[in-house]
Amino acid sequence: MSAKKVLFITQEITPYVPESELSLIGQNLPQAIQDKGWEIRTFMPKWGNVNERRNQLHEVIRLSGMNIIIDETDHPLIIKVASIQAARRQVYFIDNDDYFQHRLIAADENGNEYEDNGERAIFYARGVLETVKKLRWCPDVVHCHGWMSAVAPLLIKKAYYDEPSFRDSKIVFSVYNDGFKSNLAPEFARQLVFREITADDTKKIKTPADYEELCKLAITYSDGVIQNSEKVNPAIMEYARSLNLPTVGYQADENAYADACDALYKKVLGDAE
Repeated sequence: MSAKKVLFITQEITPYVPESELSLIGQNLPQAIQDKGWEIRTFMPKWGNVNERRNQLHEVIRLSGMNIIIDETDHPLIIKVASIQAARRQVYFIDNDDYFQHRLIAADENGNEYEDNGERAIFYARGVLETVKKLRWCPDVVHCHGWMSAVAPLLIKKAYYDEPSFRDSKIVFSVYNDGFKSNLAPEFARQLVFREITADDTKKIKTPADYEELCKLAITYSDGVIQNSEKVNPAIMEYARSLNLPTVGYQADENAYADACDALYKKVLGDAE
């Protein structure tokens, strides 16, 4: 019997970006899940502070080259990859000159948040899903980390629901306390409209959307939710419980956290013992 597959759509991974709660989990959890016998693939954005030479990133020509259209504008998708030799795994990077080159995560060097953060999140999520399609890889579970991944559940359930790669995928969303502080641009909801995602779907999003609204959007289309930070907005976890979704509380111990993720994956797949 072949191993079940987990796709990690994450925002930060150390050592590519500085250590944080999110980047440490982005590094350690995929390794722990792989060690438990799952097959994994991991994606993150190619932020401007990722040192390509030191980390030996290189472009994957066969995966790059398509354009992602947002607001009737073509945005070239560039795929890069780096290998973590000791861990026997790779990290795929989603890149684009306008959205990621020379730009940091949520805010610039002066702390000013980028006005197109919502658009960047849409590009990132669609870029990951299109790349997984090209890889002809079918994840059983998609685990989303960080606000940059928060539109992926909506896309998978509404726009990619009939794609072979995602037809049977279950989605887990992790809630952190580290998000953007300002609101997303007013056009964010309109920019989400794509394929079977309609204006009726985006009406659920309060405009302008903030971090809480973005997390609730992700949870609406998820099959399980994890509280990853000790302190998060309680309204977000309350919303998950109101939908009767399986939830996992905060786990301070790294091993206990990996065990809880493993158990939740099996639960949403109906494989729990």
